[in-house]
Amino acid sequence: MPEGHTLHRLARRHRTLFAHRPVGVSSPQGRFAESAALLDGLVLRKAEAHGKHLFHMFDRDLVVHVHLGLYGTFDEGELPVSEPRGRLRLRLVGETHFADLRGPTACELLTRAEVKAIRERLGPDPLRRDFDPERVWARISRSSSPLATLLMDQKVVSGVGNVYRAELLYRHGLDPQTSGRSLDRGTWDAMAADLVTLMRDGVRKGRIDTVRPEDDPRRKGFAARRDRHGGEVYVYRRAGMPCHVCGTEVRTTVHAARNLFWCPTCQK
Repeated sequence: MPEGHTLHRLARRHRTLFAHRPVGVSSPQGRFAESAALLDGLVLRKAEAHGKHLFHMFDRDLVVHVHLGLYGTFDEGELPVSEPRGRLRLRLVGETHFADLRGPTACELLTRAEVKAIRERLGPDPLRRDFDPERVWARISRSSSPLATLLMDQKVVSGVGNVYRAELLYRHGLDPQTSGRSLDRGTWDAMAADLVTLMRDGVRKGRIDTVRPEDDPRRKGFAARRDRHGGEVYVYRRAGMPCHVCGTEVRTTVHAARNLFWCPTCQK
């Protein structure tokens, strides 16, 4: 599932391509056709993300809410538009480009009041200007749940997925099963600042890079190993491989229906 930096990159790109101009809106697949007809030709005021949710805000107080889920993708191209192919849920057409949405978990037309209700259910987003690590700390510090659970809970902190969870815990030497209330405040402050830096880097690069320069495996004579997100990582999807720092075999287990990765030596 795309993590928060991907949605923020999409929002930024769509602002560049479509914002402040009338936009053609259609649903070649038909599942969004009625709503698309209401939006077609309206001005897109802005696009923004909160966690893993994407919002396109049009005139008349109408908002398209998209959650990509596991299979959703947004593709783009330059005009003229190509013939629709596959199950194309939503097509946006601007002055120079078009964007196609396929396979989302959610694509729905909402009012701004309904968007507000969604956002109020979400935790603070490290990539938004209103990110409040104090709010996250208030939830974490009172919880007996493992950090591995809390960091993936979108009501606690928005936009963190499996990759950022595994890598953040590794970078701060934390056993994934450490309970929230046993975490000290100084460590959380360092984690929150690190998370903002890592996710902003992800927005800028379009990939998740978490390995510090001094831990780059190429410095130790090992081949670089980039994960499917295109970045160099410490433990994510590296089960059975040696830790970049200590050489211990990276372990994995299923935690809350998701694969969890950690180094048992560096994360005691």
